[in-house]
Amino acid sequence: MLICAVLATALAAAIIAGLALGSVRIPPGDVMEILTGRADPSPFRTIVLDVRLPRVLLGAAVGAGLAVIGTVLQALVRNPLADPFLLGVSSGASVGAVGAIVLGGTFGVGSALATTVTIPAAAFAGALVSLVLVYSLARSGGGFATGRLILAGVAVSYILTALTSLILVTADSADHLKEVLYWTLGGLGSARWDMLALPCCALVVGTALLMALARPLDLLLVGEEGATVLGLDTARFRAAVFVFASLLTGVLVAYSGAIGFVGLMVPHAARMLVGAAHRPLLPVVALLGAVFLVVADLAARTVAAPQDIPVGVLTALTGGPFFLWLLRRRTEGVPA
Repeated sequence: MLICAVLATALAAAIIAGLALGSVRIPPGDVMEILTGRADPSPFRTIVLDVRLPRVLLGAAVGAGLAVIGTVLQALVRNPLADPFLLGVSSGASVGAVGAIVLGGTFGVGSALATTVTIPAAAFAGALVSLVLVYSLARSGGGFATGRLILAGVAVSYILTALTSLILVTADSADHLKEVLYWTLGGLGSARWDMLALPCCALVVGTALLMALARPLDLLLVGEEGATVLGLDTARFRAAVFVFASLLTGVLVAYSGAIGFVGLMVPHAARMLVGAAHRPLLPVVALLGAVFLVVADLAARTVAAPQDIPVGVLTALTGGPFFLWLLRRRTEGVPA
């Protein structure tokens, strides 16, 4: 409880910093007055409420969701290297989003409609297709081996990434190239108030449901045979949670683009704070993931201001070395 309170305070501080800092610096006192409605009129009101606040809230929701999903996937496959992007879901979402952007330009679909409806819907559909492919390949032969699941995810991810490149190469117009590149790198710059409802609802419902499954997730930590002896149908449980986690990933990625490594790094840091039991772990993971992505996005907006670096680039720069460190520890036989 104390750790959650500390992380909630850190999240509030990160949100205030995210609202105050950027290409235009706003005193934190003015930010608080705007948020509480005591600064009317204010020249910074539009920047805080209409530009930065939706972006910060979307970053918090996506960071929390990806971290929670990463924690659950690591338990399901009993592999500390797993994260939401391991299973090819983000690559499927990329195919859908890139196709919507390119075809939207071809058929003259309005940019507002494309951003609000078409791109998220296409990304979600692409994530579903990749999920079906990975799950079908992993189930071939009647079993559900985690090693086969990971290999299927990597293979499908490569195929869908190649398909994304093919769509880009064969596109008639280069007008949307920058938009496509920004989406595939992962960014929160297009966040608006009307984009927040679905990812926030998915985060709340998904986290609550996964917390209700904390005990069977804990049983998986003792091993396949041990969990079965204790009464868990491991194959059916894994399949159901895998489908749910992949769908939740598709919803979040549809609005944020492919932001990687959040679900890999944050669960390890959270386990150092509260241990591996999932009931206390999941709330800590959610808060820590939200803090991480809000701070990462703040850095993306400020380190090269006025340039806005896609936040996925920064998470990859930090997550890549972290992945190699974990891989080296496993190679040396050190528990991750």
